[in-house]
Amino acid sequence: MKPETLNFFDKVYDVAKLIPFGRVTSYGAIANYLGAKRSARMVGYAMNGSTGKDVPAHRVVNRKGLLTGKHHFDGTNLMQQLLESEGVIVIDNQIQHLDSVFWDPSKEL
Repeated sequence: MKPETLNFFDKVYDVAKLIPFGRVTSYGAIANYLGAKRSARMVGYAMNGSTGKDVPAHRVVNRKGLLTGKHHFDGTNLMQQLLESEGVIVIDNQIQHLDSVFWDPSKEL
């Protein structure tokens, strides 16, 4: 990977580490906050590579609240279990009451 890509990933990790317990954000919200509005997919790639970096990747979902990154976690339902342990309700791989648990870094930071 190019050095600028790794730098972007580090910025993504820094934002993801700020997501409060019991809250979620989206790939697009992180990309927008970082000034890279069209880079939601790159944020997803960063989350896929976050293993062992102490990043709460389970708190990052798609814009509709779907657990699209769940297959990158060990175990069948680990992403859902981690969210539920924080009080987030997940039914059929989708965050319930997304508006009430959504954290937008552009508005919060």
